[in-house]
Amino acid sequence: MSLEPTAAADDPGLRPSVILLPGRDRRAAGGHPWVYSNEVRMDPAAKALTPGSLVTVRRADESALGVAMFNPHTLIAVRLLDRDAARPIGRRFFLRRIERALKLRERLFDTPYYRLVHAEADGLPGLVVDRFGAALVVQSNTAGMARLEPLVFDALGDLLRPEAIVLRNDSPARALEGLSPETRMAAGELEEPVTIHENGAAFRADLLAGQKTGWFFDQRGNRRFVSALAREARVLDLYCYTGGFAVQAARAGAAAVVGIDRSEPALALAAEAAVLNGVAETCTFRRGEAFAEAARLAGTPERFDIVIADPPAFAKSRKEAPAALRGYRKLARLAASVAAPSGILFLASCSYHVGAEEFAETARRGLADAGRAGRILRAAGADADHPIHPALPESAYLKTLTLALD
Repeated sequence: MSLEPTAAADDPGLRPSVILLPGRDRRAAGGHPWVYSNEVRMDPAAKALTPGSLVTVRRADESALGVAMFNPHTLIAVRLLDRDAARPIGRRFFLRRIERALKLRERLFDTPYYRLVHAEADGLPGLVVDRFGAALVVQSNTAGMARLEPLVFDALGDLLRPEAIVLRNDSPARALEGLSPETRMAAGELEEPVTIHENGAAFRADLLAGQKTGWFFDQRGNRRFVSALAREARVLDLYCYTGGFAVQAARAGAAAVVGIDRSEPALALAAEAAVLNGVAETCTFRRGEAFAEAARLAGTPERFDIVIADPPAFAKSRKEAPAALRGYRKLARLAASVAAPSGILFLASCSYHVGAEEFAETARRGLADAGRAGRILRAAGADADHPIHPALPESAYLKTLTLALD
């Protein structure tokens, strides 16, 4: 497999320095991996640095705080890579960081299907790597990590010998860093789609054209929990995507499963997964918009023992949060309206601009709007391959509630 050429070597003695303003080093010194632009002395030398440059970060007294990626044009100007400013950021650095992440995932999971690198939480800001057996999907969401991509590819090649690496640099976050979107094969060849395994089930994932990286590993534990409740149940999955929740519920003994999604390619993969798992007769997948379908079903006698609503992010920025909360409230009302008496309702939000308390309160209001009451059986987040950085509440983006309704 041919990989792209290695990035230029980093020499700590020749790196430019970025100086923090007096008294503005406390958060970073306390473990936060970011420094904001208003905490940096933006002198002409700093402003002239190329976005993504490796820099030595220094306090106002010029003592070293660490080595970081720097972008003079963004709100998050500094993303720390290591607290040792003398550490060269090269092949060895990436080998060690990714190997550490790999060893953790191998302790957590028996099969090679998981998020291998989860950005800041794994000490690699802006980098996401999802593993699909012999294929890897890489996202570089910052200017600094984009410049360091060749080193990432080298380390991944040495550690895992993948047959294919897909570059899914199509995240909206890249625009904030001044980066263009791109999707391409970085190494090897890929026969699309690929087969993955989760909780004993097999699925098909489109790594080049599917949402995000082609699969949502973060919901693994939540799918396992909800499917355990599905025996002999009628199940409605309002955002079924490629069938993760729906097929696992059917495998667990659901009487009937209806999956709704507006993506025809995703529905085709969901139907294929149902066949792969021997539950095609139990599952029905149809194209539709979730709000409209739920409203239509609410006007019929049909009710479901389990209703699942795992939508895409409603808020891509903080200013969109109020509208997102209104959307989650409406979704909770509609989903509760089609749930049978004593039914189960699963609600999720992957909008990190909506906090856990806000989401829970919005869900409560939605249930009240539907004239329903219930109890929270489980409040959870992403699975263990999506660790949370203790100084970054933003990394706890996924919120889920499983409720037993009256």
